[in-house]
Amino acid sequence: MTDASAKPGSLGPQSSGRRPALTREQVLTAALKIVDESGVEALTMRRLGQALDRNPMAIYRHASDKEDLLDGIVEQVAAELVTPSPPEHDRDGGGDDGWENALRRTAHTFRRVALAHSNLVPLLVTRPLSGPLALRPLGTLLPFEELLEVFINAGFDNHGALHAARLFTGFLYGHVIHELQERVHAPDETDDLLRLGLHRLPVTQFPRLRSLAAELAAYDGAAELDEGLTILLAGLRSQLLT
Repeated sequence: MTDASAKPGSLGPQSSGRRPALTREQVLTAALKIVDESGVEALTMRRLGQALDRNPMAIYRHASDKEDLLDGIVEQVAAELVTPSPPEHDRDGGGDDGWENALRRTAHTFRRVALAHSNLVPLLVTRPLSGPLALRPLGTLLPFEELLEVFINAGFDNHGALHAARLFTGFLYGHVIHELQERVHAPDETDDLLRLGLHRLPVTQFPRLRSLAAELAAYDGAAELDEGLTILLAGLRSQLLT
């Protein structure tokens, strides 16, 4: 039956023609997509409005400016970096869910997220450092808070936990930056020197780099991460034994 109260030709209450209001999550998701596809410099309110099919002015209800957008998308990505606390009986590192294994899982999650959002990596590394600790976006501090919890539960004192968390995050940041720098220049080339673009380097100035073409081309980011973690965690473990 038709609604007798509806006027002929009207859209009715379910078809007012109004679109649902934007949410901050939708705005940040669209902003992150632009950064992933075209880089940070490509992110503007105008382009974001086009991506959302909205007047750019509508975006200002959810982000005051580009800096606010950048904080927001860094927080959104940082939310994926969860460090699970190992169960109480495994906090000595002896079980499958010990603190060392929790850190290994965290490291590989960080690598996966960073490679998925490679254009955001410089911001992911530096954005949390852009202001005083207490004034940073809370979402960028939560991964560090979780790391501190894991180290303290593992037996580190407050000073040791802070040092370990800084060392661990510094290692992760350095690893992903190096891995992104070592991306293959021309993957279809069969010669390693050409694949990496090292043939452009003057032979007399860069003999070592040119000679390492085969090793550089065979770079395995996940394996390299594990090797580095083995050394790092062994050093941290020794701190608990002293």
